Amino acid sequence: MSESSPFLLTPQPRARWMRLDTAQLLKRFYFCERMVVVCSAAWIPAIAPLEIKTGLARCVWQSAETAHALRNRVFELRFPTRLLEEEGADQALIEIFSAVKDSPSVSAFLMSVGQSLLPALRNSYQSYLAASDSIADGPTHRFLSLALTEKLEQIAAFESWTQSELSRNPESRSGALEWTNAVASRLLQVGGVGVDSSPAAAATGALPGSKVYSIPERPARDSRFWPCRFYWPDVVDPVFPYGEGMQLQLRSAISHLNEVWAIEAGGLMLSSFAEVLPWEWIHDAARWTYDESRHCRMGYERLMAWGFDPAQIPLGTYIYDSASGEDPIYRLGMLYFFETKNIRHKLTRAQLFHACGDSLSEHDMDFDWADETIHAGYGKHWLRELLAVRGEDPAAHDQVRERCGKMVSDYVATATEDEVIGIKKIATALMTKAAQKSSNHEE
Repeated sequence: MSESSPFLLTPQPRARWMRLDTAQLLKRFYFCERMVVVCSAAWIPAIAPLEIKTGLARCVWQSAETAHALRNRVFELRFPTRLLEEEGADQALIEIFSAVKDSPSVSAFLMSVGQSLLPALRNSYQSYLAASDSIADGPTHRFLSLALTEKLEQIAAFESWTQSELSRNPESRSGALEWTNAVASRLLQVGGVGVDSSPAAAATGALPGSKVYSIPERPARDSRFWPCRFYWPDVVDPVFPYGEGMQLQLRSAISHLNEVWAIEAGGLMLSSFAEVLPWEWIHDAARWTYDESRHCRMGYERLMAWGFDPAQIPLGTYIYDSASGEDPIYRLGMLYFFETKNIRHKLTRAQLFHACGDSLSEHDMDFDWADETIHAGYGKHWLRELLAVRGEDPAAHDQVRERCGKMVSDYVATATEDEVIGIKKIATALMTKAAQKSSNHEE
């Protein structure tokens, strides 16, 4: 017979983890999500297909939102402390998540994240939600349930992206499989993510087959589009008009599509300064990167809705190229330069689209304006913060912005006569086709 007790005692599985136990687990999840954000952001410029590039930016933002919620919840559970110490016993685990940044190929990156890291988080979130207390820890259940749904969607997306990449580059399959197996093996070796205490495994060095990450000199571009450096004649010919009416509709859609460079700049600057600036930088930069991916999709969707062939649509690289080989601060500066340069035109153009009955272009420009007001604030704040961290004058943020303008103009000056002729020919063909479509519609 069991010994009687003067107290009311009933075994309750929901009492498995106390407050600080819970905080420790959520901290582990936070560090894992943080590294998914940083590594994925770094790989955006190397991704060619537009759907994968923009989709990866969305995943970066989703994981950043999950990490942000995890981080805040840890602070709530550890009140009054607002310190989030280093990885501690989870250091070896976090190093595995960090290691995918050094993937040997695009296929290897996509496969290892989609088949190893994301499933590890999915399984851990499922286990946590099943074993934790939905009453005492209700706030965590709300955002972690959303995170679990997003992880399931992300895993499916990465699987599709991996197969797409392998079909384009079948020679990368064996290397990608070897890399993914190495990641999975190392993850198992350190105990995985899970919901149990970490085994305090020691770091074991670089993974076999790793290739030290470096910022791509040139961005990968979707082969469906017309490849170029300069995507519209007015970029290289100041006499060529930006346009009105139908030409403005077309020019604005092309411009939105070509914000692909801004997605890439966002990813690079996020990853470049992830270890220099505080978490809030990563969170803001992830949102900025995602916003730029939405702008890119706006242009693409409008052009497709109008029936244009991607092979006739220019997709350029000149703004990305302008900052290649430079200090990554100029990736941030370049975004800040163009946000503050163009924002004044957005509402005016939205009004012009309204006047001609183009509700979709008006809608996209209206939302674009709202995003860019946020981004202009991001740019000024984080340039100042970065300069301060480097021991430089924060007021010099305007000098960074001005140099970015000069870097672009200097690069535009390298346009060849053949390039100018080529982009004018493409633009003329697009405008001719647009006029024909309009004429056919009227008939």
